[in-house]
Amino acid sequence: MVEMLAQDFVRTAKAKGLSQWQATIKHALPNALNPLITSVGGWFSSLLAGSFFTEYIFQWRGLGKVTIEALQQSDFPVVMGAVLFTACVFFILHTITEWLYVWIDPRVRYE
Repeated sequence: MVEMLAQDFVRTAKAKGLSQWQATIKHALPNALNPLITSVGGWFSSLLAGSFFTEYIFQWRGLGKVTIEALQQSDFPVVMGAVLFTACVFFILHTITEWLYVWIDPRVRYE
C-alpha cells in the first residue's frame, strides 16, 4: 500500500483536488488489493488440501480422514466422490477470486 501511495496516479488524483482519503480509497486501494486477493485465494486452497492430512493425523472425523481410509481400503466410489467434492470447492474458491479481481479492479474485464 505504501508503494501505491507513492505512485504518480495517486499524486495526480490529489493534485486534481481529491482528499488523501478519497485518493487512497478510489485509486491506491484497488491496485494494492490484487496481490492480497491472489494470496488469500491460494491460502484457502492450501488449507483445504492440508485439512486431509490434519484430519488423518489427529484422528478427526471429516472428509480427509474418510478419504484416506477409503484409499487404504480401495473404496473407489468414496474416493471419487471426495475428489469431485474437493475439486468443486477448489473451483468455487478460484471463481470467487476471479470475481473479486473484476469487482476490485476496473481494468480487469472478461468478455
